[in-house]
Amino acid sequence: MSSDEPQQQGAQGPKGWAPREPVDTPGASGTPEGPADAPEPEGQTGQTGQAGQTGKKGKKPKRPKRKGWRRIFPTWRMVLGGFILIVLLCVGGFVAGYLIVDIPPANAAATAQSNVYLYADGTQLARDGEVNRENVPLSQIPKKVQHAALAAEDRDFYSESAIDPKAMIRAAWNTVTGKGKQSGSTITQQFVKNYYLGQEQTVTRKVKEFFISIKLDREVSKDDILAGYLNTSYFGRNAYGVQAAAQAYFGKDVDDLDTAQGAYLATLLNSPNAYDVATHPENKPRAVARWNYVLDGMVKEGWLSPSDRANIKFPKPKEAKGASGLSGQRGYLVQAVEDYLTTNKIVDEDTLARGGYRITTTLQKDRQDAFKEAVDDQVMSKVDKDARKVDRNVRAGGASIDPDTGKVVAMYGGIDYTKQYVNNATRRDYQVGSTFKPFVFTSAVENGSVTQDGRLITPNTIYDGTNKRPVQGWDGGTYAPENEDNVDYGNITVREATDKSVNSVYAQMAVDVGSGKVKDTAVALGVPESTPDLTASPSIALGPSTASVLDMTEAYATLANHGRHGTYTMVEKVTKGGQEVELPEQNTEQAVSREAADTTTSILQSVVDGGTGTAAQAAGRPAAGKTGTAEEDKAAWFAGYTPELATVVAVMGQDPDTGAHTPLYGALGQPRINGGAYPAQIWAQFTRDALQGEPVQDFDLRLAEGADVPEIPDPTDIGEDPTTGGETTGGEETPGQDQGQTQGQDQGQTQGQTQGQDQGQTQGQTDGGATDGGATDGGATDGGAVDGGQTDGGAAQGGQTDGGTADGGATDGGALGGLTDDSVTRRRDASADR
Repeated sequence: MSSDEPQQQGAQGPKGWAPREPVDTPGASGTPEGPADAPEPEGQTGQTGQAGQTGKKGKKPKRPKRKGWRRIFPTWRMVLGGFILIVLLCVGGFVAGYLIVDIPPANAAATAQSNVYLYADGTQLARDGEVNRENVPLSQIPKKVQHAALAAEDRDFYSESAIDPKAMIRAAWNTVTGKGKQSGSTITQQFVKNYYLGQEQTVTRKVKEFFISIKLDREVSKDDILAGYLNTSYFGRNAYGVQAAAQAYFGKDVDDLDTAQGAYLATLLNSPNAYDVATHPENKPRAVARWNYVLDGMVKEGWLSPSDRANIKFPKPKEAKGASGLSGQRGYLVQAVEDYLTTNKIVDEDTLARGGYRITTTLQKDRQDAFKEAVDDQVMSKVDKDARKVDRNVRAGGASIDPDTGKVVAMYGGIDYTKQYVNNATRRDYQVGSTFKPFVFTSAVENGSVTQDGRLITPNTIYDGTNKRPVQGWDGGTYAPENEDNVDYGNITVREATDKSVNSVYAQMAVDVGSGKVKDTAVALGVPESTPDLTASPSIALGPSTASVLDMTEAYATLANHGRHGTYTMVEKVTKGGQEVELPEQNTEQAVSREAADTTTSILQSVVDGGTGTAAQAAGRPAAGKTGTAEEDKAAWFAGYTPELATVVAVMGQDPDTGAHTPLYGALGQPRINGGAYPAQIWAQFTRDALQGEPVQDFDLRLAEGADVPEIPDPTDIGEDPTTGGETTGGEETPGQDQGQTQGQDQGQTQGQTQGQDQGQTQGQTDGGATDGGATDGGATDGGAVDGGQTDGGAAQGGQTDGGTADGGATDGGALGGLTDDSVTRRRDASADR
């Protein structure tokens, strides 16, 4: 075989493969002596050189570098390595945590401390008392009550482990995505939090809770954990544990509870403050929904038959009784402060209930005392339960806010927290009536709204005040609200319609503005968007919504503050164990323009000066305000303000036995209770006393353009001219002016003074006294020279109407003591108003 053959095979072998080259020896094959692998001289391309190169072992080529977008993503080796590292860290952390964290002794919450509440000046307002708890064994808790708790909080308690990762992830996701803050805790975790740890929302506490729950689940039976949970959970009303809760809500031991009552207590576990229908009547729809959820869960789990479920009715908890240490106004104030702290997420409900906090409020003791004294003097001193059964139903509520700071300086919640548990200043279940009307006008100015025929809405814009006049421009059906006492006012200015609270005018104005815009304005001023019956329809103007006294005070404070709104505050400082708790910042913003707010103030001044709120003049200061009455006279309101103080007062009717809202006809010896009477009188006395010694301030108003320009009636209109009192025919106003001035002055002064004084003094002495019903309001002042004579009855309004029978005579001077409300007998069309 020639020397060429191996080289030919090597050259022709498989790609990447070469035979091992034999080692050359000296002289072999006649080759010269030297290294076998000596390089071939440069430039030689013989067969020998080629064979040598082919015969060498080839090097593995380098992996090409990742280019472009591929560099962004990790390789599978990186992913796998990272995953393994995370698993190792988690396992290591779990083992370390399990070994390090021990089950601690019971926490100090078993003997919780009291919270101390202070007035703004540092003097003590109240101390909230001892914790109410009575432990019972699980055998004493009926199965139906146990099952209700499980249906509400943890339906898989007996079959699951101590922790539920899926629930934790789901709760975290719902919280992050804005579906509401939720808990992913099992009953075991909740018991650990209640009994061994605390309520603080910290990572450290969560980690401890996690490991203690796992250990506890291995060392303690499920029954013992459930018993511990039911005995340590907070149910509201200062009741810890299901036995204390059974007594607090139903006045019976836990083993006497029926299924409906057990399901209600289970409902409270989620949030006692949100579901107590006796303390907060407005919570009932929400509470019923949660109660149904619990019962449906019992059916789903086989703990309750569908037939039994169908026969269960929502139970009525008994009226709560406050602790004796919280008698008088103190309990109402403490309750309101606690609601403020929990609603604003400053302290959660369970943590606050366990005590140890020192809370300085914004409430001022002297003004607080003045509020109570005003209610006692003007209303409670006149209650005679023996003479009049309806007097048992009289309730009162009030709140006062400094418009400049948003601080609540005083509040009246009821006669006594230990006797009437519901705070009348914060409840949201009574219609606000015509106190809502100023928000309609504010919205009109804010939005530059016009009437159906294109006229800008100002205090002097003329509307048709005909009784039961169908509103125009609304496609939701026929709506024709009636005026108080079915009075036809004809053409009337917005200012006059506000003074007399004309429903037909304001319902039309709500349509002209847009009821949706009216609602937006009310919310911007401070009325909660969640207020029941705050719906965008023409009836919104008449006040069917049920905002609280405190809500309305906040909204009126915004008007007093020239349209600048800051959420009210009741707390100056909160500390626990020497550490100060962070409070939310009070952000103030321009809710509506100053011109819109100030123009509203100008027409509300007119209400006090000569409208339905004249009793407020007794405050002795420049004031603006509005009266209001709920449907069927179930509540009467006065909402008003001076430059320094915004205050709202309501007198309400509620049956003490059934809790039902009741009309106040005949209460306190009066045929009617309306906003211009007792509420305005309370307002005036409180405002006068609260501002005693402070300099009198006048309103500094910046009116909207055109607000002080009278509207010229269309000369083609034939009928009564509301600005002159006469008839207009082709624009001739002389007869109207002559007749208005002559008849107004003659009949107004003569008939107003005579009839006003005679009827005012005669009936006023009986019903309202010489001051309110007699010579002052019904006689020479309202019925005589002022309202009936030269001022209102003359060139302005036409004499006989205001100066004679209507304002100066039988109405103002008569049985109502010189005070007429706005919507006393308003009975809304059910289909349109509800």
